[in-house]
Parts: sequence; C-alpha cells; structure tokens
Amino acid sequence: MRKPLKNSVVAIFLATLLLSTSLKEAHSAAENRPYDASLLRLSEILGAVHYLRALCGINDQQAWRKKMEQLISAEGQTVKRKLKLTKSFNKGYRSFQRTYRHCTPSAKVAIDHFLDEGIDIAEKLVANR
Repeated sequence: MRKPLKNSVVAIFLATLLLSTSLKEAHSAAENRPYDASLLRLSEILGAVHYLRALCGINDQQAWRKKMEQLISAEGQTVKRKLKLTKSFNKGYRSFQRTYRHCTPSAKVAIDHFLDEGIDIAEKLVANR
C-alpha cells in the first residue's frame, strides 16, 4: 500500500538526511564503494523529483537540490565522486525536462513512483551501512 504523498516526502527527507549522516561517518578511502549503484540511482531520482515537483507547482524551494548537496557533502570526498553524483542528479533532472513541459497526470504518477523508489533505496542504504 502506498504511503500518502505528504508522508512520502517527509520519509524521503528523513531517509536522505540519515543516509548523508551515515555515509559521512562510514567514509572509506576507496574511490568505488559497494553501494555506489544505489547512491547514483538515488541521485538521479533526486534530480527527477526536483524538476517534476517544480513543474507541477509544488513549491519545495530548493529542498531536493539541498538534499543532493547533503549527499555530495557526505559522499563526494574526491572530485571524481562529486562529478559522478552531480552527473546522476543532472541526468534525472534533464531526462524529465526533455520529456515534460507541463505538469500532466503521468508526471504526477512519476513523482509518486520516484518518491517511493527513493525511500526504498535510502532506507536500504541506511540499513546496510
């Protein structure tokens, strides 16, 4: 059963905050980490949600970009890692910028889907830290 949208937004905010704190504490000197694929997907989701929610008139200010900045701060210990994370965020943002020019029912469905997926990824990353 899907969580109500408001609860999803709160949950993903909390999960990304926990994740960024956990990753900062668990930082390793290695450039590549076992959770990188999940982290990059989460970055892409944050970019997509940032674009789609603004398109649909949901005034989050820069909340999703700020969550991404927190992840980069926690996880982007090298220039290469920062670039990978930023590239994933921008990929999510730009792919939907090319697809959607107006808020549509399918854009709203995409937002809900990405919020749910983002929550799942963030919770799994926190649980496996």
